[in-house]
Amino acid sequence: MNNQDYLDKKFHNFVERINDNEIKKLWIEHPGIRKKFFNFIYNDIANIDEPNILEFGVRHGCSTALFLDVCKQNNGYLYSVDINDYSYKFQDERWKFICSKDNDLSKITPQIPKQFEVIFLDTIHKADHVSDIFHKYYDKLKIGGFFIIDDTNWLPYIKGAQHDDFFKEVNNKETFLKLLEIYSSNKDNFYLDINFCDTGTAKITKINNKKLNDTSKLLSREYSIKNLIRRIVYKLKKNK
Repeated sequence: MNNQDYLDKKFHNFVERINDNEIKKLWIEHPGIRKKFFNFIYNDIANIDEPNILEFGVRHGCSTALFLDVCKQNNGYLYSVDINDYSYKFQDERWKFICSKDNDLSKITPQIPKQFEVIFLDTIHKADHVSDIFHKYYDKLKIGGFFIIDDTNWLPYIKGAQHDDFFKEVNNKETFLKLLEIYSSNKDNFYLDINFCDTGTAKITKINNKKLNDTSKLLSREYSIKNLIRRIVYKLKKNK
């Protein structure tokens, strides 16, 4: 069985286990959700024994259904945080819902374990907020664990694209660039993989317990005089 057949079978079995028909319908009818969540991260988290998973952002419950399914299969626990009360979404002994802002550590920390195998962020999609939450909770991630960040692809929102949206384009691109800045300053501390399917997902794999380095701006030459001259020369040669 090749990898795609394996994923297809696992996806079918997963969907069959979803009890909520609305959530099941979203998984089936929106292939982008499957591509950026299931296909991109399932193999990484499916076999983690007794996982503790921390999720920021519930809303429709798609990611919650996936993480809770992994917990139910592998004897783990899911802790979901959202400023809106979604406690009615799931009734399961392996799920705890915490109604709170994601940055309220004083409220959240007493209700969660000290460390997690997976942390998932899908709340406010702005670069500074993503950076803030990442730095606040990174120490709670175990070595080998995954910090997953949703909405890191701006291409679906550019002018003339399918979901043409100025603010989402700008926010997602700024988040993408912020992650590159954080990674550039911490290449020895974690791996970074980014999936551009649908609205994109970033997957950070922690490789040691060192403290994160301060983030530095990328010293890009994109807007340098030298690059401006290069582009002008190239354009002149092309138009000859």
